[in-house]
Amino acid sequence: MEIPDHLRYSTDHEWASRANGRVRVGITDYAQDALGDVVFVELPATGSVVEKGGVLGEVESTKSVSEFYAPVAGEVVAVNSSLAEAPERLNADPYGDGWICELVPSEPSEPDGLLDADGYRQLIDG
Repeated sequence: MEIPDHLRYSTDHEWASRANGRVRVGITDYAQDALGDVVFVELPATGSVVEKGGVLGEVESTKSVSEFYAPVAGEVVAVNSSLAEAPERLNADPYGDGWICELVPSEPSEPDGLLDADGYRQLIDG
C-alpha cells in the first residue's frame, strides 16, 4: 500500500497536497483498492464552496458507489476533467494523474491539521 510521506491525509481516505496557495485532493491508494475498478467519477463544480468533510463528489466502481469528501474547507478552483474520459486513472495513479480537484482553502493552515503519513498508516493498520 503506497502512502507518500509528503502528503497529508483525512480519516475519510482522501489525500491533500499543498502548493501555491492551493490544496490538490485525491483518494488514497487504500481507498481506490477498497473500491475496486473505478468506472465513473462525479467531479465537483468549479467555483463551488465546500466545508471540511463536505461531499465533493462520487466515485462509482464495479463494487459500489462512494462519496468523497473535502479534507479542508474552501473553494473548488480546478478539477481533473480527464477523469471523465478515463476514470481508471484513480486506480492506476491515485497520487498523480488520478487527482480529483484543487481547492483554495478558507484557512491556509487547515491542511496542517490533517494526518501525516505515519498517522494515516496507523489509521488503516488500526
